[in-house]
Amino acid sequence: MRPTLVTQASFEPLHLPLTEPFAIATGAQHAAENVLVRVTLADGTVGLGEAAPFTAVSGETQGSTLTALESVRGLLLGRDAQAWRPASEALADALALAPSARCGVEMALLDALARHHRLPLHVFFGGAGTALDIDMTVTAGDVAHAVASTRAILGRGIDTLKVKVGALDPDADAARLVAIHQEAPRARLFADANGGYDVAEALAFLKELERADVPLSLFEQPVPASDFAGLAEVTRRSKVPVCADESARSAKDVLRLIREGACHAINIKTMKCGMVEAMTMWSLARAAGLELMVGGMVESVLAMSASAHLAAGLGGFTYADLDTPLFIASHPFQGGAHYAGSRLTLDADAPGHGVTLR
Repeated sequence: MRPTLVTQASFEPLHLPLTEPFAIATGAQHAAENVLVRVTLADGTVGLGEAAPFTAVSGETQGSTLTALESVRGLLLGRDAQAWRPASEALADALALAPSARCGVEMALLDALARHHRLPLHVFFGGAGTALDIDMTVTAGDVAHAVASTRAILGRGIDTLKVKVGALDPDADAARLVAIHQEAPRARLFADANGGYDVAEALAFLKELERADVPLSLFEQPVPASDFAGLAEVTRRSKVPVCADESARSAKDVLRLIREGACHAINIKTMKCGMVEAMTMWSLARAAGLELMVGGMVESVLAMSASAHLAAGLGGFTYADLDTPLFIASHPFQGGAHYAGSRLTLDADAPGHGVTLR
């Protein structure tokens, strides 16, 4: 038997309490109800993956994800981890409506393969680097919450803030940004609407920030995911770079965004597309001259470390939104990405993504 054949696959609920609700325009999570994926190879090597469904974004739940994963157990058993691209293609077909499940399996499979060969995943992805500079999120809420969050984030030594907008009207959201700018005048500010505005509201929000002399460095997903024409209009009329997130769920989406001139940047989240298709999206964006962000759902250090290996290994990412482990109150893992202020650093030599269970 080949040592890299998959002999076992297990899936179990992963409950991760949060320090505060992770609120965005379309909903909030009060705890991360994720799924732990374990893949065991014939030589005993174990790879770990995490599926992080976010119902408000993808409609997935922990329950639906567990069901989807159980449906592909037979597809995994007996498969050679070295043939990871064919495995990814099979998973893309079988889990088309469960992207976080696909991601969790691919993550575990690549982790197992890399551990078998004693290879860090950042080397597997290209070896460009082992560190990223991150932002931290100011979740949706009122002005007082925004100011308190800003103080806490600055206290961590992080000076790039991503502010969730779109849950309120544009004027109210602009007031939050004004207050944040007053509290942190030297901070770099991003706004992320998660599709919560229409075109008129997005442009009104930008106009109000300009009137108040609040510098915005990036405007993410101003309009709903399916509104490519609206996204293109905001991109054409905005003085601020526009980043597509929910509109960039696949390589086909990225091709469409490029053809329609609908954004200046894309946010690659492995939970939207899996680990393998993320590499294709990266290649398309780089060829088109788009800027790159790496982000995630509400994920523990396990999934975030895997995404950090992807981004650091590939290189070329202008933005890194990998902060959700900082919102998780407790978890069962050790190792992986190290956070110190705004700097995320990977262990250069640890095999796989470097995360193990305690």
